Amino acid sequence: MSGNTEPLSPRAKLAVTAGKAAAAVSRAAGRGSGSVIGGKVALRLDPDLLGRLAQHLDVILVSATNGKTTTTRLIAEALQASGPVVSNALGANMPAGITSALAGGSDARYGVIEVDEKYLSGVARDVTPKAIALLNLSRDQLDRAAETRMLAEKWREGLAGTQAVVIANADDPLIVWAASSSPTVVWVAAGQEWKDDAWSCPSCGGVLQRPSDDWFCGECGFRRPAPSWALSGDHVLDPHGSAWPIHLQLPGRANKANAAVTAAVAATFGVPPQVALERMYAVQAVAGRYDVVQFQGRDLRLLLAKNPAGWLETFSLIDPPPTPVILAVNARGADGTDTSWLWDVDYTRLAGHPISLIGDRRLDLAVRLEVAGLDFRVCESVDEAVRASAPGRIELIANYTAFQDVRRRVGN
Repeated sequence: MSGNTEPLSPRAKLAVTAGKAAAAVSRAAGRGSGSVIGGKVALRLDPDLLGRLAQHLDVILVSATNGKTTTTRLIAEALQASGPVVSNALGANMPAGITSALAGGSDARYGVIEVDEKYLSGVARDVTPKAIALLNLSRDQLDRAAETRMLAEKWREGLAGTQAVVIANADDPLIVWAASSSPTVVWVAAGQEWKDDAWSCPSCGGVLQRPSDDWFCGECGFRRPAPSWALSGDHVLDPHGSAWPIHLQLPGRANKANAAVTAAVAATFGVPPQVALERMYAVQAVAGRYDVVQFQGRDLRLLLAKNPAGWLETFSLIDPPPTPVILAVNARGADGTDTSWLWDVDYTRLAGHPISLIGDRRLDLAVRLEVAGLDFRVCESVDEAVRASAPGRIELIANYTAFQDVRRRVGN
């Protein structure tokens, strides 16, 4: 437990009450969960509220380009073996959303918090975390987020001297460089499928050498650290060399990697790997991701992919051809308005699948698929795309706001 448990000041209590009222109004108006507007109102009344709400918690921050919502959910599930948890489970991961989440956790022992990459250093400064989990960095929202090397540098500066235990992916050079400024780092060999954002050394700019599962810079000597935890097939290897089986309802290699990081985080707080991994099995879906829903007499599986690395991982999950695939892409504020990233995705992996395209930027996607030599159909809606697909299971892959649009339409 954190030592400082002073009660909230009258101003802080007023801010929490006003924030909850604003959130309730937003929900009543049908504008979503209200967590963001509630947090904004609360922080306007008390700019230091986030730190005050976190003072009685052991806080774990989770940040990455991909997988942070799922890993946050897995960590929250694992740590409940040791005490009550408050978490921003729906993914509102900027200061306002985090403030709203913590405002509902007065009886919690742990705060498991997903943090947007741009805000990690600031949130870490405000809440004094006990642990920080760093999974990966790759290109995302090109018009909003900094170039990955710049983002890693901001993390490196923000984490220098932190008292938190940093649990970091040893296989991502950008993560290793960002985390290396921290005094206490637990390295996890979680893998890195997408390597196109980490060919040059983040320390000196030289070309990274990548023999087998290793990596190093031949110019400055920057290299992959020796991990104490590792993902090995369907097992997590702990620092003592014991192999613990991973049993997840969530699909894919990426989620096994998330489980390996989660086991390392849980161990930091005294939860044994076996207990942590058993608890993770309870997670069936995360904010709608991986859910299979009935729609127009079909089984529609909902998959989220927001950037090239995420699409690569998602393609490995889908059922083989001729399973129909629906792709949905928007380019609204929460997605990033620049869709040039579509050209970095290897859509030829979808060869043999009947493909339907929906979303605001379906024509951008159509041009990309035409260049890739794939057959596809452009549709006006998810209803039309489902009707045009053969009976049976359908895989639907969408980026962020397109995913939310589909969830609303199919009643998920």
